Amino acid sequence: MERIVQSVAELEALYGEPLERSVRKQLDRIDDLCRAFIAASPILMIATEGDVSPRGDTPGFVRVVDERTLLIPDRRGNNRTDSLHNIVTHPRIGLLFLIPGVTHTLRVNGDAEIVVDEDLCATFAVDGKPPRTVLRVRVLEAYAHCSRALVRADVWNVEKFKGVPAPTFGEMLEAHTCGFVKGAEVDEDNKTRVPATLY
Repeated sequence: MERIVQSVAELEALYGEPLERSVRKQLDRIDDLCRAFIAASPILMIATEGDVSPRGDTPGFVRVVDERTLLIPDRRGNNRTDSLHNIVTHPRIGLLFLIPGVTHTLRVNGDAEIVVDEDLCATFAVDGKPPRTVLRVRVLEAYAHCSRALVRADVWNVEKFKGVPAPTFGEMLEAHTCGFVKGAEVDEDNKTRVPATLY
């Protein structure tokens, strides 16, 4: 029989106490090990209220200013700016850093603000193209995250996923825009347009 968990007490009774090490591992800052993980990570997921969005670039694209401050360049995208809209009204943010081939991740939670500063953006320029803005994150929590999800998914086993019948971006876009665009044309165009417009 289905029931809905409706209280923290009920939830805690269902799952029990966390392992002591899972509680002790949480920091309120970026230490040297967190810094090294961030420096090696080419991709992270940003969670804001109502949205999760990937950010990726060469390893080290996220700058650790000090133990409580991160800077993330906001590279070119589709200009929906969903995450940025959310940050303006609800600055709480969650970051999940990943490194290909590594099964544990790094979680960082904090508050973010969108910085417009020509000189700062210039320090993040690639091929002479700076980001429009930089996210400044005030770190409140940081900790290594359990590897079970990535191990279960076998996510870094590229051979396992070759030939998986996933719809293409173009197919999804054509269907979801009710034919406003032609999927095959989008997929073909993206082969050259996306690499040429990364920054």
